[in-house]
Amino acid sequence: MSSQVKKITVPAFREAASSGQKLTMLTAYDYMWAGILDEAGVDSILVGDSLAMVVQGRSTTLPVTLEQMIYHGEMVARAVRRALVIVDLPFMTYQVSPKQAVRNAGRILKETGADAVKLEGGAIQAETIRAIGRAEIPVMAHVGMRPQAVRQLGSMGRVQRDEQQLLDDARAAEDAGAFGIVLELIPQDLAQKITEILTIPTIGIGAGPHCTGQVLVGPDMLGLTPNFRPKFLKQFADLRSSATKAVRDYVSEVQHGTYPGPEHSHR
Repeated sequence: MSSQVKKITVPAFREAASSGQKLTMLTAYDYMWAGILDEAGVDSILVGDSLAMVVQGRSTTLPVTLEQMIYHGEMVARAVRRALVIVDLPFMTYQVSPKQAVRNAGRILKETGADAVKLEGGAIQAETIRAIGRAEIPVMAHVGMRPQAVRQLGSMGRVQRDEQQLLDDARAAEDAGAFGIVLELIPQDLAQKITEILTIPTIGIGAGPHCTGQVLVGPDMLGLTPNFRPKFLKQFADLRSSATKAVRDYVSEVQHGTYPGPEHSHR
């Protein structure tokens, strides 16, 4: 990439949305993939607490710790030159009190070099969003299907349809100072309505085409995640099959003595 690459800041992110540009966001959890996504031109990289499932093999996002988010966030931020880097506040690092949330959001920015944090919730977290903003830490909200509320909601893949609650949550998040909001698993007409009434960017996942932008889990859209085919997901590659074939070819060539060959050996 050119040395003149212009970094996307929170104000630039909002201005791009205001100008009608569709925003792109993907998750990444390490230096290598973050660098690839950044070079490919994605606008924002989310270090999601989805790493609990994608990286750690857990069934929910609940077990991931603040220290783990900081560890992965620092790797991602170090790789990125252009994209806006956002790190999730994991479960029970902001729900206890606004003071706890400010402290942990501050740790993320100080120790990772990221640009912003994200938390789940709208109206119920308005006071917390406001407190984080007063500390001059940019914060993105997340409403609809909230993975950290899986025990309360009943499942990870349930579409949320309570229109009044979702509208109240979205308005409350904006009024509290969130610079953007993720809309997860809500009907597309409702996502369009929310997008039209807010002045901040809406980033959809399973929320249809009318949001300001879209986000997917990076390994999901690259076809690396096995046995995961939700309706909203489009796989833009099948890297799992390609990688499996490459490893099988390697195993076969080593076992049959064709690798390493003369061209791979020193004299």
